[in-house]
Amino acid sequence: MTREEIELLFARRRDAVARLDAPALASLHSERSVVDSPAGGTHTGREAIEQVYRAWFAAFPDFKVLSEQLVLEGDTVAAVMTMAGTDVGGFMGLPPTGRHFQFPGVFVFTVENGEIVREQRIYDFTGMLVQIGVLKVKPAKDPQHAN
Repeated sequence: MTREEIELLFARRRDAVARLDAPALASLHSERSVVDSPAGGTHTGREAIEQVYRAWFAAFPDFKVLSEQLVLEGDTVAAVMTMAGTDVGGFMGLPPTGRHFQFPGVFVFTVENGEIVREQRIYDFTGMLVQIGVLKVKPAKDPQHAN
């Protein structure tokens, strides 16, 4: 794919994310595409990938990518992003907390023949769970008073 074709593919991806359009996002992936995510493991195929997007958008219906920078090298694209949303739909089968998250992440894509064939999501999933109130952080012990 040319650089221009890749940029167009990711412009369509950006637009679909802004609309929270799970079917449009899944359509950018090949039928054999693989997505690896800290929030659910490995998903293979368009249908499974669409379900991941649907679940994410249902949990965080105000989800937004606040900033994005693409780094292109051959058939590899790294998207460096800051993402945000509010847990009002319930995440991973848990009741909604109403709490907001914002975190940076890097998604690394492999593209072939106009489609995404692999997507690896890298972000602080545990930190996100803490932000939305699903996990609690235990305060660190003061080393001067540790016993």
